Amino acid sequence: MKHIAVLNGDGIGPEIVAQAVKVLDKLIEQGLQVSYEYAKLGGEAYDAYGSPYPNETQEIVRKADAVLLGAVGSPQYDNLDRPLRPERGLLAIRKDLNLFANLRPAILYKELANASTLKPEVVAGLDILIVRELTGDIYFGEPRGIITNDKGEREGFNTMRYSESEIRRIAKVSFESAQKRNKKLCSVDKANVLETTELWRQIFNEVAKDYPDVELSHMYVDNCAMQLVKNPKQFDVVATGNIFGDILSDQASMLTGSIGMLPSASLDENGKGLYEPSHGSAPDIAGQNKANPLATILSLAMMLRYSLNDEVRAKQVEQAVQKVLEQGYRTADIYEDGTTLVGCADMGDKVVQAL
Repeated sequence: MKHIAVLNGDGIGPEIVAQAVKVLDKLIEQGLQVSYEYAKLGGEAYDAYGSPYPNETQEIVRKADAVLLGAVGSPQYDNLDRPLRPERGLLAIRKDLNLFANLRPAILYKELANASTLKPEVVAGLDILIVRELTGDIYFGEPRGIITNDKGEREGFNTMRYSESEIRRIAKVSFESAQKRNKKLCSVDKANVLETTELWRQIFNEVAKDYPDVELSHMYVDNCAMQLVKNPKQFDVVATGNIFGDILSDQASMLTGSIGMLPSASLDENGKGLYEPSHGSAPDIAGQNKANPLATILSLAMMLRYSLNDEVRAKQVEQAVQKVLEQGYRTADIYEDGTTLVGCADMGDKVVQAL
């Protein structure tokens, strides 16, 4: 039996996770062989243990087969020393579990075409998967810091670096993801300026020889940002490094009209993953039953697909979400005239009913 760690997190985290757990309970009732237990991460972990990623949580997530997370962060923790802030717990769990591959789909359901700021004909039918390397690049490179230079002025510096093995393993995930979709992979870099991404491009070309059924193309990151707005449906799978992926995945998410609809998965080399919505903790609406839980429920579907190897149930959950949208139910972030406004808990109930 597979075992799941459930982390509520902060802000709207407990509300949206509760809806995903409703769906999980329904699947267990229908025969899914999993168990789960709760642990604390982020602000709620600091409140309980004085650390955003305490030993108690580390023990639970390390033995789990997958982790479901709500969101972390709240303004009330902004004055803490940096190592104690909720977001440091998220970085710590990614590093501890070696979650190097971040998969972020950007899918526009036809019922929500008008929610996008782009014309419906540009985005209707959008289905992109962005594969972002998550544990290397300039975010983790050393040396880094702020110093006073020999001219007596302050100077900040970070180091962008990737090893060959880091690039090869994210390339492998990217090509295998493309094989499961439309067999098109666009690798995004800045090889005309940055040696780090020049190596990235070289390695992707080498790995491509092992995947002759996948069409590989390359694009500079600035052009990719432009093309995502101009003609986003040209993309199938987009693979890129940590900092470029951070920016492009957020840009792609807004093509769909609401980041509240988008799940994500962060995987290790063996398929163990951390699954969370792409949005943040939204403390301004926490506790008000307004949050959209669909991204978290869809993250559960990704967990079924990638860590539990249950494609049938993954599709069942995704189809249940689709059915609820077809029935016209909307949370406030995706509401429009002619649809039915529901709260967070009601939306979770509707998905369970659709199952």
